[in-house]
Amino acid sequence: MPTTRVPKPTPASLAIDLSGLTWRRSGDGPGAIEVAMTRPDPAAGRSRLVLMRVRGDPSGRVLVYDQHEWECFLAGVRSGEFDLLA
Repeated sequence: MPTTRVPKPTPASLAIDLSGLTWRRSGDGPGAIEVAMTRPDPAAGRSRLVLMRVRGDPSGRVLVYDQHEWECFLAGVRSGEFDLLA
């Protein structure tokens, strides 16, 4: 039985104002990664979200992760899961 894939939400679909977030940067070049966290929104039934973008991305794409996805990523970083990519 085929599975239906639900697309990841976008900041626009979640009505997130990107200019109102505090972005933290991994470095200074155009390929630096920037990360921002939203506040939980109980009224919308939403926990904290983590947004990630590339500083020099001309199309301005922003990836959205929920708290669980972010915690899994951090656990992988801490355990060395991505060391071969560095």
